[in-house]
Amino acid sequence: MDFAFTEEQTAIRDLAADIFTGTSGPERIKAVEASAERIDRDLWRELARAGLVGIALPAESGGGGMGFTELCVLLEQQGRSVAPVPLWETALAAAAVAEFGTPDQQREYVAPAAAGELFLTVGLEEFGPADPVAPETSAHRSGTGTWVLTGAKAVVPAAHIAGRVVVSAATPTGTGLFLADPAGAGVHAENNETTTRALAATLAFDNAPVELLAEGDSVQWLVSRAEIALAAVQTGVGAGAVQHAVNYLNERRQFGRPLSTFQAVGHQLADCYIDLEAMRVTLWQAAWLLGNDEDPGTAVPVAKWWATDGGQRVVHRAQHVHGGIGVDIDYPVHRYLLWGKQIAATLGSASADLARLGDLLARPEVAV
Repeated sequence: MDFAFTEEQTAIRDLAADIFTGTSGPERIKAVEASAERIDRDLWRELARAGLVGIALPAESGGGGMGFTELCVLLEQQGRSVAPVPLWETALAAAAVAEFGTPDQQREYVAPAAAGELFLTVGLEEFGPADPVAPETSAHRSGTGTWVLTGAKAVVPAAHIAGRVVVSAATPTGTGLFLADPAGAGVHAENNETTTRALAATLAFDNAPVELLAEGDSVQWLVSRAEIALAAVQTGVGAGAVQHAVNYLNERRQFGRPLSTFQAVGHQLADCYIDLEAMRVTLWQAAWLLGNDEDPGTAVPVAKWWATDGGQRVVHRAQHVHGGIGVDIDYPVHRYLLWGKQIAATLGSASADLARLGDLLARPEVAV
């Protein structure tokens, strides 16, 4: 497998890096964190004008016509800048509508999302140890034949600005994905601040009318892509944290020489390098398999575990080698620790990832 980026992927990476670096600096992020929405709308408009918000959406719906791997290239750059925009949430929700929705749903939601005119998000997590591909939230047809939703979704990102939420739910015949209006009838939303200072909502549904997207394997389709999208962001977060550490250690002097020349410090960064390389190789393997509609086998939980476990180690080490300045919230490196911890707690912890991986390895039909 060739892990080198194509010419198009390299162009996406470089364009995204320019936009994130030029627009989303530490002072700008600090101002956004103090705002009511916690969303950088100026950055969002820049990304939309560049065609990056819809990079992985169909060209006929106004998207870039690229694939899931290209989206992950973009998300890694977002992680490097810890930029506060709901990028993976909108991109994956719109991708689910493009993949499973009716032509009317695609016209109503995909094109506006690709243009940056509509925020979308996903509701996959629930309270308790529930498996994200086996939701306890339930959907059934009402007496009038419409679908209604009952249950609750936890930590739904950017729900306060989203026009629609793609929600997973159990159905009488299995599971499915549904489009819910977070401000609609039968929906109670309670916003909370996350570890990253972003806003996320608990959404409680009481026979809330929803639109069916698809039943069958659609929930697994979305959960797998959400896990790898988060792994891409986490890889960028880790790389950004290490870059901050390298810059600081090369400038900070102790006992007459830069801190970067101390052996103990070098060991810390060497461990970061090893974790980041493992995160990268497992990320791009899983992203390529999903993007090419290949059977991912165990690739998704392996990449998810490395992003969760290795990612936390990287941001903790990068924070540690900064010493006292690392805990100063006016210094930017603390955000990488917060993002790393938030991502590591999303869609299951490292132990949950290992348990799921063990279940997969126990199945003889699953490719390793």
